[in-house]
Amino acid sequence: MWRNWFLARQIKLFYIRFVRIRGESNEIAEGMALGIFIGMTPTFGFQMLLAVLCAAFVKRNKIAAALGVWVTNPLTAPFIYAAEYESARFLMGWERIRLPSQFSLNEMLQLGYEVMVPLWIGSLVFGVVGGILAYFITLKTVPIAKSCRVPRWPRRHRKKNLAPK
Repeated sequence: MWRNWFLARQIKLFYIRFVRIRGESNEIAEGMALGIFIGMTPTFGFQMLLAVLCAAFVKRNKIAAALGVWVTNPLTAPFIYAAEYESARFLMGWERIRLPSQFSLNEMLQLGYEVMVPLWIGSLVFGVVGGILAYFITLKTVPIAKSCRVPRWPRRHRKKNLAPK
C-alpha cells in the first residue's frame, strides 16, 4: 500500500542517491557545505548551475553541491529569504521598507537597493553558518548512511497465463 505513495518513494530515491555518492566523507561534506552556502544566496533559479560550476572549479563533490542547494526550494525559499532580510536589516539598523508613493524608475531602483543589500548580507551570514553546520553534520552522517542497506520495494507477483496456446 505505502509503496504507491509518491512522497515516500521520492524520499527513498533521494536517500539512495545520497548513499551512492562516490567519494570520501570529507569530499562529500565539503560539496554539501558549498551547496548549502550557494543555496542560501538569492540566486533562485541559477543555484544548481552555480553550485556545480563552483564545485568543479574548487574540485569538490558536484553531486553533493547540487543536492545542497535544495535547502531553498519553492516551499522553504520565502521563509529563508524573509529571515535573511529581516536579520540583516536588524543588524544594519535599517528601517523596514515601504512601498513608494510614486512608481518611477528612480524609486524602483532605490527600493531594489533597500531590499537586495540586506538580503545579500543576510544570505552571506546564513550561508556561512549553514555551510559550517552542513559540513559537520554531513561529515558525521555519510559513514552511517553508507553502511545502511536500502531494501527493495516489495514486488507484486504477476500471475502467469497458464492457459494452453
